[in-house]
Amino acid sequence: MDRTTHALAVTLFSEILTADQLVRNRLSRVLPGGMEISHFSVLNHLARFGVERSPAQLARSFHVTRGAMTNTLHRLEAQGHVHIRPDWEDARRKMVAISPAGLRARDEALAAVTPMVTELVGDLGEGKVRAVLPILRELRLRLEDDSA
Repeated sequence: MDRTTHALAVTLFSEILTADQLVRNRLSRVLPGGMEISHFSVLNHLARFGVERSPAQLARSFHVTRGAMTNTLHRLEAQGHVHIRPDWEDARRKMVAISPAGLRARDEALAAVTPMVTELVGDLGEGKVRAVLPILRELRLRLEDDSA
């Protein structure tokens, strides 16, 4: 790798990491009722797909350890946002579903987040956002392939 490519790679990842941190800070400020980003992410995932998932499946989807996902799920369960039940086919496993309260909390969080995200897209311009999405998607897919 030549110096120019190396500098480009460092700059790319620096921008991604900085943008990630700034977006997380903004999201944390607008999420309702002390909801954490990890909680919103799991609720949003369960709501979007509408099917039960095992903690292991969720951990793989979010690229976190099973322990980290178990911690998040226990907090969501304590808040009444998810139901965790034994897997009827394998009692060693659990299955997780979003509850009606979890759907309401997810919808409330989405309503709180949407204006901030919409404003960012408006400031950047829809054309620029549409242009960068395929690049970000390809980057994510390559990184997911490398983590498998």
